[in-house]
Amino acid sequence: MTSETLTQQEKERLLKALEKDREFRYALMGLLGFREILDRITKLEERFEKLAERQQKLEERIAKLEERFVELEERQQRLEKRFAKLEERFAELEKRFIELEKRFIELAERQQKLEKRIAELNKTVAAIGHRFGIITEKAFREAMRYVVEEVLGAAKVERWVHRDEKGIVYGYSTVVEVDVVVRDREHVLVEVKSRVSRGDVAELHKIGRLYEEVRGVKPKLLIIGGFVDPAAYEAAAKLGVEIRPLLGEDAGV
Repeated sequence: MTSETLTQQEKERLLKALEKDREFRYALMGLLGFREILDRITKLEERFEKLAERQQKLEERIAKLEERFVELEERQQRLEKRFAKLEERFAELEKRFIELEKRFIELAERQQKLEKRIAELNKTVAAIGHRFGIITEKAFREAMRYVVEEVLGAAKVERWVHRDEKGIVYGYSTVVEVDVVVRDREHVLVEVKSRVSRGDVAELHKIGRLYEEVRGVKPKLLIIGGFVDPAAYEAAAKLGVEIRPLLGEDAGV
């Protein structure tokens, strides 16, 4: 009579077969209902491995991004520091510019006042020098040359030199010289005298006639003088010559 239970030897043989024979083991598991579960577990393990790989790659990318973010943050901090320094330097430069501009304005004002005082002093010295015979007529003309430009508002005074062959001015052939300013098509003949006499007015009037004949332009006649004889004003009114005294209308007194 056959026994329904396994002997100890059969059990050992069965365990060794399960241990060594994979197909037999799977077949037995299938019979026991574990084959489907095992397949599902295997698939889950494969999916888990893939997910683990993807997670590792993501972690590596995140680590690299974090490194780049740290680098960018450090660069931003450095740029912010440099920008702050530039702002400070710009503020300092702006402050220095304002101070220099202020000093320049003050210096320009002082220069204008100084130039005005020098001009007034030159006029006074020239007038006093002539009164006491200290300076010559030529020196007075050179000292007063800038006055001509200031009075006429001209940038430049030129010297007109011409030989008067007909003797219009002095009655004989000689060279005639006079200062000329041309502005807005107007020609102005200018004489600068330390003391203006009636003869000076008549002389400039004749030079004006010569200039008109040579250049074809009737000029305006102007005498700027330190002291003006009263008779010179009378002659100037009759001959169309303008007189501008440097020291006022009472300069001839």
